[in-house]
This record gives sequence, C-alpha cells and structure tokens, in this order.
Amino acid sequence: MNLINEKNIAIKNKETRDFLADAFYKDTVQKLPLVIFVHGYKGYKDWGAWNLMAEKFAEAGFFFVKFNLSHNGTTVNDPLNFADLKAFGNSNYSKELSDLGVVIDYFVQNPHVDSEKIILIGHSRGGGISIIKTFEDERIHGLITLASVDTLDRFPKGEAFENWKKDGVYYAMNGRTKQEMPHYYQFYEDYEQNIHRFDVERATEMAKAHMLIIHGTQDEAVDVGQAEHLHILNPNSELFLVENANHTFGAREPWIENQLPEHLKAVTEKCISFLNEKMK
Repeated sequence: MNLINEKNIAIKNKETRDFLADAFYKDTVQKLPLVIFVHGYKGYKDWGAWNLMAEKFAEAGFFFVKFNLSHNGTTVNDPLNFADLKAFGNSNYSKELSDLGVVIDYFVQNPHVDSEKIILIGHSRGGGISIIKTFEDERIHGLITLASVDTLDRFPKGEAFENWKKDGVYYAMNGRTKQEMPHYYQFYEDYEQNIHRFDVERATEMAKAHMLIIHGTQDEAVDVGQAEHLHILNPNSELFLVENANHTFGAREPWIENQLPEHLKAVTEKCISFLNEKMK
C-alpha cells in the first residue's frame, strides 16, 4: 500500500501567523487515528529523525502530523532554519496552544481521519503543551509524552530574572547553530497572566486520555525525575523508561542515516504498541 507524504501544508492561524505542517498516511479508504506531534524548545518539524519516526507511524496505520509552531523561529519560506529570531523571541505558551488547536481543527476534517481517535505526542516543552491541551480539549483520546517537562515555569531565576525584566530580553545560545536566541519578557508576562491555565501538574492529574510517559534515563536536558513525577500525578498513566537514552533518544541534527537511532526506534515501537492497545 502506498504511503502518502504531504509536506509543507500551509496552516493559517489568525491569532498567531501562518506556519507549515506535514502529514504522513497510507493511501486507504479506511479512516485512521490522528496522531499530532508537537516539537519542543529550539525544535522544528524536520529536525533530526522526526521524518523517519513519522513514516513508521504511517506504516502502522496512523495519520501522523507534525508541524512548526508559528513562532519557533522558522518561516514558511525557510522551514529548516531559525531565520526569524524576532518571532522566536515573541513565542509564548498561549501562542503554542493556539497553534496546536488550529492543527487539530484543520486535520480532524480530513476525510482520511477518524475524528473519534485523536492522539497528541509532545517532546520536551511540547510535552507540557500537549498535557495542557489534552486537559482542555475533550476530543483528545490519547497522550504520549517524550522527555517531557513537568512544569512550564522554566524561566531565569534571581538576578538573571531581574536583569531580564529590566532589559526586556535575554539570550540563550543555540549549541548547534551558534545563534543567540532571544527571549523577550512578554514570554514571562504571558505565563504570569495565565499561570493557572499553564499548570502542567494540575492538567496531568485531571487529564482523562490514555497516557504514556516516555523518558530516557540519561536525559541531559530534562531530568528523568520529571517523568516519574508526572506518573505519580496520573496513576492511570504508563511509565516507560529507556535505559541510557538521552533527551532526543539518540537522534541529532542533521540525521543522515536511513534508519531510526536505536533508542528512538524503541520509543516509536512502544508508542505504536500502546496506541494499538488503547486506541484501535
């Protein structure tokens, strides 16, 4: 059966700005469960081995979507680079949740999609966003977190925070591109104004979807204890720890191999078996 790969679908969001999405699925008359992947901080839809992961989900019978958050620093004309650092600096959690909602609304109308089976997969910060969206949107039936944070309060502290407030911006070095990535103070203001909405712990406790929590034991960016914490908050969830896996489960950018890295392959297989058990 042929695999369809629709790349760089233009999505419009009146609350943010235009962005791009990809869809991977089998050419079949059967309606397929919709899986939407949410990338993390300094991430984008074509990073590393995400395309290979998408193909595996499609081959397993899912309608797999990944997309660039509108203010992740990429543009519709340059989806592979952080070409718009001003947009990156103006990102915030409200915009990311708005983008995710628009993606769900767009693809749930696709004739190949089973609207009764919607699953979110979020990596890193995208995990926190996915948890909140799952709590807010009763259409979501499945939730998988990959190396997720257990809080969205990940801002500078102490003197660094005061300097951020005074200067209006702080910069974080992108180790791969060597770009100084700006974060404007509006980011924190948006968080403070919506602090109850952005409570990942409460959303985890209240989420009714089937939940799988995946984390590497050697995650250098988000401690594995955060996964264990999420699991405690939602005892109905399943916790799957990948021994010796890092934050991206062995993937990196660029990924020139035609196979998934070992750890990400194990993660993908676990996700598919979980969804086959819970959603099909």
